[in-house]
Amino acid sequence: MTAPHLKVDWPVLSDALALGLVLLDAKGRVLHWNSWISRYAGIALADAQGRTLEQLFPQALSAPFRKALANALRHRLPIVLSNVLHHSPLPLYARPEHRAGNQRLPQSVTITPVVQPGAGHLCLLQVTDTSTLATRERVLQLRSDRLSREAVVDGLTGIYNRKHLDDRLRAELERAQRNQIPVALVMFDVDSFKAYNDTYGHPAGDRVLVAIAHAAREQINRATDVLARYGGEEFAAVLPASDKIGAQLVAEKIRAAVEALAIPHQASSVAPCVTVSLGVACHDPRDGDPGAHELLELADRALYAAKRNGRNQVRWTLSSAALLDIFPPTPR
Repeated sequence: MTAPHLKVDWPVLSDALALGLVLLDAKGRVLHWNSWISRYAGIALADAQGRTLEQLFPQALSAPFRKALANALRHRLPIVLSNVLHHSPLPLYARPEHRAGNQRLPQSVTITPVVQPGAGHLCLLQVTDTSTLATRERVLQLRSDRLSREAVVDGLTGIYNRKHLDDRLRAELERAQRNQIPVALVMFDVDSFKAYNDTYGHPAGDRVLVAIAHAAREQINRATDVLARYGGEEFAAVLPASDKIGAQLVAEKIRAAVEALAIPHQASSVAPCVTVSLGVACHDPRDGDPGAHELLELADRALYAAKRNGRNQVRWTLSSAALLDIFPPTPR
């Protein structure tokens, strides 16, 4: 039994598709394109027929597209111009107002040579709107960036967390040893912070930590410096290429900035406002290759020396043998 002959109206069928179709002859002239192309190109089929894409879109076709089309016409080589590498090969616009700003429709283009009996060598272009794909990729990238940021940023204060500081400290010590440059570490925490929480409540204590983080960050201006919340009310800063004088100055600026916040602290034994104590450790590469743990321990010892000596001050150490008081506490 012979199957019934079905006559297909190809223009009607092509207009029903949710993608663009362009049929070119062997010389690259438009034989047909569907309403999808007319809508996004802003050119009716009647105005396009018999003209090449170069004539229709002078100086608007991307160089990779022109090369791919020439290869398809001359050598009958199929090719796909994906949205990943070729964002918008054709000047197509989702809305009329996008044309003025050259905001092209994200697209992918498939170029396929076609041999049709009696019609010679033809070339079919399939154009797909990848706006949804591009939007999805942007959303995924934003989510990835957010997750990456959350992995290294403290959720309360917005500065780096301890993990990131530990990683950067190890990296900076290795770089300092290779390049024979100094590196410094500043550790500080809030004086009488438990008493503050007991007096004003933990939400108020959280606000104090946020304020201190912002105040300290304003004193650290170099892009290579790293400020982090080390844990609880304790903070730390890695200062690459900083000698003892530079690190001491940064630490004193942090101390003064926190005191200048003038946050009331009635339960403090140091001052009527919130203050911090700071310890500084400096590594000179000529002294050997210490580990991050050793430098953290030295800075921590200097910090607690500052607390034992009256708080609200900076103390520093170059080695485990010496803890020197550079900025004595202000008499009160």
